[in-house]
Amino acid sequence: MMPILAAAEASGLGAYIPLIFVFILATFIGLDVIRNVSRLLHTPLMSLTNAISAIVIVGAILVAGPQVGDEHPLWISILGLVAICAAAINIVSGFLITNRMLKMFKSRKPEEKK
Repeated sequence: MMPILAAAEASGLGAYIPLIFVFILATFIGLDVIRNVSRLLHTPLMSLTNAISAIVIVGAILVAGPQVGDEHPLWISILGLVAICAAAINIVSGFLITNRMLKMFKSRKPEEKK
């Protein structure tokens, strides 16, 4: 593992190693939390996920967009663009799923007999 860290330090990526570690850890913890949510709580959870994704979009726009006097590598802008696309897909699909789930709880009109 030490040669990997030494190579990361030499290439300037050493500051990102802890961030990548936190991202991977958060991914596994998030998957575990989502799997253990009861079916009754999925609709509120989707609404919360939509709000979090909206915050992600704002942050990704700030990172991916051109900033005056601050030069950053192209790959950071590309990652920001990927984050914007993924969060937008998550928001749209979250609203569609939430709407579909809420339709299940609406009362149905009885069908008319002919």
